[in-house]
Amino acid sequence: MAVLDRLDMLAPIREKVEAGERLDFEDGLTLMETDDLLALGELADLARRQRGGGDEVYFVQGLNMYQTNVCRVKCKFCAFAKTRKQEGAYTLTGDELVAEALTQYEVSRFTEIHCVNGENPHVDLEFYADVLRKMKAALPDVHLKFYTASEIHHISKLEGCSHEEVLRVLKEAGLGSMPGGGAEIFADRVRGLIAPGKEHPDEWFDVHDKAHKMGITTQCTMLYGHVETYEERVDHLLRLREQQDKTNGFLSFIPLAFHPENTVFERRGFKFTTGADDLKVIAVSRLLLDNVPHVKAYWIMMGMPMAQLALHFGANDVQGTVMREQIFQAAGATSGTEQKIPELVRFIRDAGRIAVQRDSLYNELRRWDD
Repeated sequence: MAVLDRLDMLAPIREKVEAGERLDFEDGLTLMETDDLLALGELADLARRQRGGGDEVYFVQGLNMYQTNVCRVKCKFCAFAKTRKQEGAYTLTGDELVAEALTQYEVSRFTEIHCVNGENPHVDLEFYADVLRKMKAALPDVHLKFYTASEIHHISKLEGCSHEEVLRVLKEAGLGSMPGGGAEIFADRVRGLIAPGKEHPDEWFDVHDKAHKMGITTQCTMLYGHVETYEERVDHLLRLREQQDKTNGFLSFIPLAFHPENTVFERRGFKFTTGADDLKVIAVSRLLLDNVPHVKAYWIMMGMPMAQLALHFGANDVQGTVMREQIFQAAGATSGTEQKIPELVRFIRDAGRIAVQRDSLYNELRRWDD
């Protein structure tokens, strides 16, 4: 009887999904509160297929790079950032970063560089533009997915100019698209607790809004599993959906589970998120974000076996090879820093799906049908 009761809670939402109707805040809260994980996963996969999804699961061959880990913000969830005088702090020149990229390119012919950094108060806009120009000249066929909205806002404050002006300079220098970091949780209560020095969410949205209107596609994210409530998770997702309605520039959504190791939260007894919560967030994200085409199961954050399960909970992308990831590793991730293409293909196919290697804009490069 208890199982039937739980299924009945989801029945009205299932009817909406089957009818192609948009889910609302109360629906999202019901989904977050259900403990019938299998029914939730089945519903998310139904929604994915209702919206045109097939058996394809995407990945990109990418390289992660970091120009600087020096950061003005003291986010309590971050184990990556340093002050300039701390041991391990670094700031690489454009030439140094390009030399690193060229060395890696000889090993693996990646098609994308994903670059995020701390909010370094000791550099300027030209520092970032110089890197893009030199990288584009050295690797003209590689897509440059650089700089979060938080970094763009930080640069605009340093330069005393608008987000649009910063983006225009970077686009002319070679910027291809933007990652989705810096969103964390949009609720003021949460940001005041975990990232009191970070920009207001309105600034994050303005950067993405301006980027989309300039033809720069972006990703979007949510950092969950710390002090946020279910209500704040749902609010975050619906705010992303509202922005997507306006500009349609988000290519994918990446839920990021909070990793407490080496942060203040580890000393307070916080633990890693459970696999059940990771799957729930993937599923609810897919159900609520009806206008974002791709939901990623980020294997480096959740591990390969859980990412494989997530492909049956609404996810259709596993990010990719992710060479040289540092941020989640600094916070205690143990899933490694790289996967080879054959391994990614194997684990996608073992999940009963079709592996598709893509470029940064989801153009198909290669597929494994059998």
